[in-house]
Amino acid sequence: MFVKPESASALFAGPFALGTLSAPDGPAFPGLVTPDGQVTDLRVAFDEEQLTARDLLDRWDTALPRLRALADGDGFDRRPLAGFRVHAPVEPRQVFQSGANYRQHVIDLHVAHRAPGDVRSEEERRAEAAEIMDRRAAEDLPYVFIGLPSAITGPYDDVVLPSWAEKPDWELELAVVIGRPAHQVSVEDAPEYIAGYTVANDLTDRATVFRRDMPQIGTDWLRSKNAPGFTPLGPWIVPAGSIADTGNLRLTLKLNGETMQDESTEDMLFDVARMISYASQSARLLPGDLVLTGSPAGNGMHHGRLLRDGDVMDSSVTGLGAQRTRCVAEAS
Repeated sequence: MFVKPESASALFAGPFALGTLSAPDGPAFPGLVTPDGQVTDLRVAFDEEQLTARDLLDRWDTALPRLRALADGDGFDRRPLAGFRVHAPVEPRQVFQSGANYRQHVIDLHVAHRAPGDVRSEEERRAEAAEIMDRRAAEDLPYVFIGLPSAITGPYDDVVLPSWAEKPDWELELAVVIGRPAHQVSVEDAPEYIAGYTVANDLTDRATVFRRDMPQIGTDWLRSKNAPGFTPLGPWIVPAGSIADTGNLRLTLKLNGETMQDESTEDMLFDVARMISYASQSARLLPGDLVLTGSPAGNGMHHGRLLRDGDVMDSSVTGLGAQRTRCVAEAS
């Protein structure tokens, strides 16, 4: 763990958030965190010693009113957040990831990934990418693939850069946390299945995104995105009712203090409801599952600067809190 917050003040919207924490040398437990930096142990409040955040999400419709009452001061002891380690807020069963969902980001990647023998100007390639994005939006074709829960780590944990990763890159994202089983739901009904939102940094090794040995099979998301710890998550799950408009959130990532990503969710091709509905047409989304909604412009490929040993990433999304993660090269 690189750092832990002294207070939750001003880090998230609304009267409370859900986290997973632990005391020194103690087991992880679900905690209700308030903006004044206080924690209520939900194992005590719910009288369930083995309670987890996912257990609460499994019964979110009944758990949420109890959490609201606790946030209002329902008689249980609170302790300072500074005394706890903060883990990823939930262990999902499934992770659904959205690719190519921010218009400018995809245009930038299209330009950066110049195919061998492509002698066109940058302007020509940008125009081609813009045309592709506009056609996808018009034809209503989101792109969703599957990530591994084992890639998730805490919001302040070190990120190990694998020795084989030649071009590790950052991708800050708004993550949706599912609160009810969802299968074949409509866009209109999709918000009813959202428990809340959190922050994800979906790291990617750009060198292994495409299979060079067999280009016709396309992308290799297993290798490029799913190394252990490649998805720092959290710090909190902020209930959906505390976020007024997911179409107007600011995503900001700083590398060693220098701003790299600073964009709005307004640039999404497909909004949160559309992504949930689309994923649910094929799969059954379960409580605690994550839907990552894509990353905006400003990744390392665009800047010509990939992640290295010792780099520190500070990441935040409006109303959801902030991460700080340090990159550590894998020991040979």
